[in-house]
Amino acid sequence: MKITKLTTYRLAPRWMFLKVETDEGVTGWGEPVIEGRARSVEAAVHELSEMIIGQDPARINDIWQTLYRGGFYRGGPILMSAISGIDQALWDIKGKVLGVPVYQLLGGLVRDKIKAYSWVGGDRPSDVISGINKLKNIGFDTFKLNGCEEMGIIDNSRKVDEAVAVVAEIREAFGNSIEFGLDFHGRVDAPMAKILIKELEPYRPLFIEEPVLAEQAEYYVRLAAQTHIPIAAGERMFSRFDFKRVLADGGLGIVQPDLSHAGGITECYKIAAMAESYDVAFAPHCPLGPIALASCLHIDFVARNAVLQEQSMGIHYNQGAELLDYVLNKEDFSMEDGHFYPPTKPGLGVEINEELVIERSKQAPDWRNPIWRYPDGAVAEW
Repeated sequence: MKITKLTTYRLAPRWMFLKVETDEGVTGWGEPVIEGRARSVEAAVHELSEMIIGQDPARINDIWQTLYRGGFYRGGPILMSAISGIDQALWDIKGKVLGVPVYQLLGGLVRDKIKAYSWVGGDRPSDVISGINKLKNIGFDTFKLNGCEEMGIIDNSRKVDEAVAVVAEIREAFGNSIEFGLDFHGRVDAPMAKILIKELEPYRPLFIEEPVLAEQAEYYVRLAAQTHIPIAAGERMFSRFDFKRVLADGGLGIVQPDLSHAGGITECYKIAAMAESYDVAFAPHCPLGPIALASCLHIDFVARNAVLQEQSMGIHYNQGAELLDYVLNKEDFSMEDGHFYPPTKPGLGVEINEELVIERSKQAPDWRNPIWRYPDGAVAEW
């Protein structure tokens, strides 16, 4: 079997799908994208395709190493996201050829189900109580919300009080009948992160995500030393080589690689194993589409340290399409009591509505994150 063609489809809300075709008619699907930079990743996919056209899709490890090491410059969000989507598609092909789900090729199930959590609120958290109530009614009891709005390097007590008030309101309304993580989204610098974490600790959030940017990872261990709340990070780390430093330094309680950014199934399987050796939990980042989610689930079901799975159903970014709009076998992604169950179909287990994908891709929007500024006009982290 030989790879014959790679086709990309940019789609609403902010996704990109990849179809990899072979000379024997077996096709695989992947989801290579960086939110807001889909065209850049698309160009990278097609540049990399010259390395794999004509190659045997079964040689996933060799193809991965060729894509990663075949260029003098490597790593980073664009190239690693391109590799991720190609890798996902190759695993999809392998599973279809052998007639089994991908997790069977990785040693089989280590669990029977995985807890999912749902986003609530938007970029500027508001009305979270009604949002949680709606999601509770369909079976969710675990959530994530943005922990704050823009926050200055040194900011005032009012900003801190506003952030804490939202969390206090949630605990007052629901007690410990629910759990929630707080995503600082890299909006907070180290001086304010220390203050915020201290003030939030009495409300016992499940975790604090990206308390500072990955570029400031040396602070993870320092922040962890001052709190009992697990520190989570990893969506802006793009290979096991990025993760090895933070794992060796300590501080993280949860790693969150994104299977569409951090080298796909091949690489994230290794990252999960590395994290397990440091007694660190694994919770893949996935505010994306159905192929990315399916890829995450196959790792969740073979990694013992997997604890939670993010998914984008109803997320505030989903303008123009929802998680399963492009999926034919929607029933295979249904949840029961807030849990996903193992996919049963061969490969990734996602049957893509290709006709709809082709049609919608003709008018795909170019999603961009907003540019925020502080009151003094300086650019703030979003």
